[in-house]
Amino acid sequence: MKILLLSMPDAVPVIMHESAFHMPNCGIASLGANIDDGHEVFLADLIRKRRQPAHYLKRILSDIRPALVGLSAMAWQYETCVRMIRFIRALLPDVKIVIGGYHATLMHEEIAASPEAPLIDFMVRGEGEEAFRRLVNALTGRDRLEDIPSLSYRDEDRFIHNPRGGLLDLSTLRIPIRDRRRLTRGYHVVASKVEVMETSRGCTRTCSFCSMNHMYGRSFRTFPLERILADIDDIYYKRKTRLIFIVDDNLVLDPGHVARLCEAIIGRRYQGLHFAVQADCVSLSRNEEMVRLMAEAGIKVIFLGLESVSAKNLTLSGKGNIVDASRRAVDLCHAHGIIVIGGLIFGFPDDDETDIIENYRFLQALEADIPYCQILTPYPATVMRRQLLDQGLVTNPHDYTRYNGLWANVKTRHLEAEQLQYLVWLHRQQIIGWWDPSRLLRQRGRLWIPFWTHGVQPVLKWIFDRRLAKTGWTERYRRDMERQAGMNAFQDLEKSVTSIV
Repeated sequence: MKILLLSMPDAVPVIMHESAFHMPNCGIASLGANIDDGHEVFLADLIRKRRQPAHYLKRILSDIRPALVGLSAMAWQYETCVRMIRFIRALLPDVKIVIGGYHATLMHEEIAASPEAPLIDFMVRGEGEEAFRRLVNALTGRDRLEDIPSLSYRDEDRFIHNPRGGLLDLSTLRIPIRDRRRLTRGYHVVASKVEVMETSRGCTRTCSFCSMNHMYGRSFRTFPLERILADIDDIYYKRKTRLIFIVDDNLVLDPGHVARLCEAIIGRRYQGLHFAVQADCVSLSRNEEMVRLMAEAGIKVIFLGLESVSAKNLTLSGKGNIVDASRRAVDLCHAHGIIVIGGLIFGFPDDDETDIIENYRFLQALEADIPYCQILTPYPATVMRRQLLDQGLVTNPHDYTRYNGLWANVKTRHLEAEQLQYLVWLHRQQIIGWWDPSRLLRQRGRLWIPFWTHGVQPVLKWIFDRRLAKTGWTERYRRDMERQAGMNAFQDLEKSVTSIV
């Protein structure tokens, strides 16, 4: 059987420019690797074809003629996913369609009752490797749909949702099949070629805005060390890539695992290999030796969820008062030469303009190297969503295209959604301003940093200031939001479906 697995072309608006980050999808590469032998698997990360995804999709569908197409999507990508399914159906009416990822997991009942349900044949909920493997077997007569845990399948005009299966034994999973990508070049972070991998799954923290517990429960599992090292070898030697983003939601929950992994990486003496990871402030703040080992192993960038300077907001988010832990975690990272991406969230129920300003000043005082700022989003099935709905603070409960961290889908007790949106944008411009590379980044001596600081940034700032003098902040904001709103429009999908029909 020929199988085509697709990830969405949608870019996250809140991370620099849309073209600054193009990463491959780890999930579809793992799905494709773990089906039984005897099938042809093709992967397409459509982030590399953002300008005309329909044009590219039409070409590969014609070339491959797959019997099964799988699509992975998060909530804010789901509308694009549906548009792609319509496009695929118009070209290949008899192809089988399966969707997976967070949105299919959290919203399978709503999807089954939606207008697009007749376009979809299957949904894989939760971890997908085993359910997808068995689905492929069922489509070739070697298994039965009704026996496959975590699978939803269409039976005439309704969906049947099989019970969820248990968590997978990660030691049984093969490394991702990166060599089956149709698009093999162009994955980058700014000017660096990048790959992705995982060393663990799950998180035992209780953040109320996070939906991960619906995917993995409150669990944390690590891959075997030998498997992780084989994955690194595949990236380092076969892909010739020297920057790896480890997609684990929280790498450092098990310090012993981190220590063993870092020591193994150090022992293999990779040359010029760097990692970017995600971690929590509390775990880092308590273990300087772990931070030292991480730095020695080549971990150069860490994303930290600082979230807020407000103890009340931190308690509401389920994190507890981590302000002191955040300060120490940032200090430890900097002491060992690790760049910190500091994540902030705005729009908690009691936030007003002063809270927005204080949060930005907190980020400044911490000297986080790169800011990553989002507005509180009521993601499906989260504790936070239920609380905000009960308080009447969710202003956009259904348009998930705006659930990407940029848009205000909530109001506070002091600010309407439109005010919140504008003030978060305005004070970022006025307090954070144009991004200046931190002292740590300047010390790294990368060629693009002085080029940006002394060449590109002054020119762009001069242009910005001239336009601002003519338009004012409000008009500048309107234009910026208009540009962001059109970022993931993909109008060629609609045009192509119309022309086919």
